[in-house]
Amino acid sequence: MKVALIQQSNRQEISENLSKLQENIRKCAAAGAELIVLQELHNSLYFCQTENPDYFDLAETIPGPSTDYFGKLAGELGVVLVLSLFEKRSAGLYHNTAVVLEKDGTIAGIYRKMHIPDDPAYYEKFYFTPGDLGFVPIQTSLGKLGVMVCWDQWFPEAARLMALAGAELLIYPTAIGWETTDSEEEKQRQLEAWITIQRSHAIANGLPVVSCNRVGHEDDPSGETGGIQFWGNSFVAGPQGEILVQASNQQEENLLVDVDLARSEQVRRIWPFFRDRRIDSYQDLTKRWR
Repeated sequence: MKVALIQQSNRQEISENLSKLQENIRKCAAAGAELIVLQELHNSLYFCQTENPDYFDLAETIPGPSTDYFGKLAGELGVVLVLSLFEKRSAGLYHNTAVVLEKDGTIAGIYRKMHIPDDPAYYEKFYFTPGDLGFVPIQTSLGKLGVMVCWDQWFPEAARLMALAGAELLIYPTAIGWETTDSEEEKQRQLEAWITIQRSHAIANGLPVVSCNRVGHEDDPSGETGGIQFWGNSFVAGPQGEILVQASNQQEENLLVDVDLARSEQVRRIWPFFRDRRIDSYQDLTKRWR
């Protein structure tokens, strides 16, 4: 299939972000994209740099305004869309939720972010309840999509469970960047670790990985830090971890790449990790510590 990733910077005005997303989705569809992946929390600025109860007003129901807006677009263009939304499930109950829209604009399924960070400039535990839907691929006309979100991408257990459940590729809408006071050496280490861990998921599970990140600088509203410089570098890796396409760390870009899902079968034949797993000896994985 032809896969597109939309890496863009965001502004305060949501309508401007939506307009730019629609324009880029149309460009990707015109270039032949069948599956289009958007970055994490793509409608707004990344509001989790501070703990502010007013930001709960950004949340919306699913189905709701965004699934209606993008669903109409997906149906018109005949593409599968992966969204990332701030979900209001009920009063006082909110999630960081990915939504997959089918080619006819209907909701194929949702995934609620399971791993929730709580670090300086990433105060997500204040806003998001951990997901309760597990690691279940979403069936679409293009195949079974193993959609997760950002912090999930650091956990090999999550990738493995998605693969064991039949995912044909892993998809990570993402919002990650550098804290501006970090040294250049530390920034490079962080970026390389982020790419490496996701390439390792591709290798260990013998399937492609799609990671779509934000780009651009966003100020810290509290002024306590220098804000976040989102590092872009959106990429797609093949089932042996090979980089098929990768964006820069500064520019807004639409990436398009052909992904051959049939290669997973060939790779798993020569690297039969699933055959050789010692499932009789992994009980301690469910322990917090040894």
